[in-house]
Amino acid sequence: QVQLVESGGGLVQPGGSLRLSCTTSAIISRFNTMAWYRQAPGKERELVAEVDSGGVTDYVESVKGRFTISRDNAKNTVFLEMNSLKPEDTAVYYCNGLLKNGVPYWGEGTLVTVSS
Repeated sequence: QVQLVESGGGLVQPGGSLRLSCTTSAIISRFNTMAWYRQAPGKERELVAEVDSGGVTDYVESVKGRFTISRDNAKNTVFLEMNSLKPEDTAVYYCNGLLKNGVPYWGEGTLVTVSS
């Protein structure tokens, strides 16, 4: 089995920054796609950012220019750098990986709270 473990969530003031980390128990090259999702209470889980095996990234419109997804292949880790945080960014953030065999894996989530 593959495990994804997120870290880095917490409380931050509006305009602040936070970096989330997701460490995989498998070598990251086994994943076709790594992604970050988020879910706020009462709302659907949404795709925030993704990076494919070729390094191509994509972002939901609301975070473009503020968030950056990246990978450190040597550490089998994917990051989400979040800048200029807004209260509406408050959510549980989940790491997602899609293996090349088509099986998706999810982390347990890390809570990000943006509040003054």
